[in-house]
Amino acid sequence: MRNELLEEFAGFTELDSVSFGERRMADLLKEKLKALGFETEEDDAGSHYDGNAGNVYGFLKGSLSGEPVLFSAHMDTVEPGIRKKAVFHEDGVITSDGTTVLGADDAAGLVEILGGIRRVLASGKPHRDIEVLFPIAEEVYTKGSRVFDFSRIRAKEAYVLDLSGPVGTAAVQAPSLLSFVLTIHGKAAHAGFEPEKGIHAVTAAALAIARLPQGHVEEDTTLNIGIIRGGTATNIVPESCTVEGEIRSYSHEKALSYMEAVRRIFLEEAEKKGASLESEVSVHLVAYHTGEEEASVKHFRRAAHKLGLPGKLTETFGGSDCNTFAEHGIRGIVLSCGMYQAHSTREYTTVEDLEKGASLVEALILEG
Repeated sequence: MRNELLEEFAGFTELDSVSFGERRMADLLKEKLKALGFETEEDDAGSHYDGNAGNVYGFLKGSLSGEPVLFSAHMDTVEPGIRKKAVFHEDGVITSDGTTVLGADDAAGLVEILGGIRRVLASGKPHRDIEVLFPIAEEVYTKGSRVFDFSRIRAKEAYVLDLSGPVGTAAVQAPSLLSFVLTIHGKAAHAGFEPEKGIHAVTAAALAIARLPQGHVEEDTTLNIGIIRGGTATNIVPESCTVEGEIRSYSHEKALSYMEAVRRIFLEEAEKKGASLESEVSVHLVAYHTGEEEASVKHFRRAAHKLGLPGKLTETFGGSDCNTFAEHGIRGIVLSCGMYQAHSTREYTTVEDLEKGASLVEALILEG
């Protein structure tokens, strides 16, 4: 099965599947799931965002009673992701040609899920019901899973294969993530002839930013101003200034509290100058923590032990579709699937990781 796994990985990575352009990937996954005996459906998620594909869902009836198990990996990649090609090296490392990302994020997760399911079916061993969900647009704040109809999901135990690092590690905690766009509206005036008649929006924004802590504002919370735009010419007092940033925290309430503090500080500095504030806040992810008593954690540890893997539990400060699952009462964890230096043209995986990942999926299916 090793050659099939590697050929499938190469085929997946060669598909163009950037966010909202997952059509070919969705079609291929549905074909592969049907060949494995899954009932498959594709929803209308793409229509919400002018994309060309929806989330792919599959269900395979098992011969054992008990709770189903859900596996998930996303279909999209980041840019540069057009005309990708997997390059296999003699030492077992797999890279791109250096001009694009490899797409192991998340093709590694996709092939490990399919590979693990194939191994279970080939073994003839009885298994519980299996569900799979392959969302679109995970890389742009989990937009695909956000619009999925979770009444279709029967499982309460989930494994999302979407974490960097060697197979055998799982993240049980992830943060809330809020982004904000704050625009201070001042008043334009000629900077040479009558600057005193203007209201300097950039100055108001700068004074607000200077009052903000940034970076790790607490051990479990970060705040960052990432973009500042203002002014139209050097001889005009800037009429507006827009500031964009984000807040992440393992406490959703704390993230909301910091967001309110940021907005209050910007409003105060705007009003001091006689300016006004326009604010837009988006909640992209809600924090979760999956406890050690949950089935997903217990089964992961047992499966890892059987395979001689570390079975290490950790946390991540990035988000995934597991955040969305948690909002719908599905207690999942995010599994490392052997991707490294993701979101860069230096991204790579290894043959060993792909094989271990498939073996872990197989063991998790049989754990129940």
